[in-house]
Amino acid sequence: MADLCKPAVLAVAGPTASGKTSLGVFLAKQLGCEIISTDSMQIYKGLDVGTAKVTKEEMCGVPHHCLDIRTPEQVFSVADFVDLANEKAAEIARRGKTPLLVGGTGLYLESFLKGVHFAPDKANPEIRQKLTEELEQYGAEAMYLRLEQVDPDAAHATHPNNTVRVLRALEHYEATGQTLSEQRAHSLPEQPPYRALVFGLDFPERAQLYQRIDQRVDLMMEQGLLEEAKMVYQNRESYRTAAQAIGYKELFPYFEHTAELSQCVDKLKQASRNYAKRQLTWFRRMDNICWLDASAPDVKEVALAKAKQFLEQSSTQK
Repeated sequence: MADLCKPAVLAVAGPTASGKTSLGVFLAKQLGCEIISTDSMQIYKGLDVGTAKVTKEEMCGVPHHCLDIRTPEQVFSVADFVDLANEKAAEIARRGKTPLLVGGTGLYLESFLKGVHFAPDKANPEIRQKLTEELEQYGAEAMYLRLEQVDPDAAHATHPNNTVRVLRALEHYEATGQTLSEQRAHSLPEQPPYRALVFGLDFPERAQLYQRIDQRVDLMMEQGLLEEAKMVYQNRESYRTAAQAIGYKELFPYFEHTAELSQCVDKLKQASRNYAKRQLTWFRRMDNICWLDASAPDVKEVALAKAKQFLEQSSTQK
């Protein structure tokens, strides 16, 4: 009964190219929701094609939050996201609407739903400089292997080439003697702050998802991904997070004249498929996700019926 008195939130999760944006907008229009993006790359201005950022047309008039809120030079952490998402969720609730979280960054969604309280960032310039020098000396793979040894959970949630996050996790460990996973476990409240219904999108056959990913990459190329990736490449020293992101770095060899464009596109498709597998692994270990067949013709109607029932349970307690 106590849970029914908590603020209600909805969420749509799943791997890349599974239809999260479309389902999210549909539910928002039907239920009077406002959307909070849980995508760690769509926060950046100017990175639209490579992040598959929702367009104004796709929004269909539904308010979206946590999009285009930082420049690519700026760092944005999961702690920053949780603070901002809590603020936006409260604002949406005060307007009498339901927050609907949509996106594929599992760490963002799970941290928000569980109410993780992050400790103040204990940045240590000396440790950061030392780790940066070790990265240059030993390479990204060696640093990732070190992270796997000291914090396997953080390594699992981080792409091996995302050196910004790898170094951040190692820095936290060396500065505090505590892994990010341990810090996060000790930062959970006794009870989650929200009552949530999370929809997970997946396909009965993995080949269906992979085909959609390949088609999306082809569409991105038609929409100007190459030009956007070139911008990231030319600014890679300052766009450090974007320069490590899937969708951009796979095209860098083309700009360096070390690979044909078709080879780079194929690598992007493969990297996106691998990323989708990691996303599914993350979401499948989360509790109480309502999984939906993304290929079902009535998937939106099924989700709507479940969401209405969930929200009606909350309204009866008010």
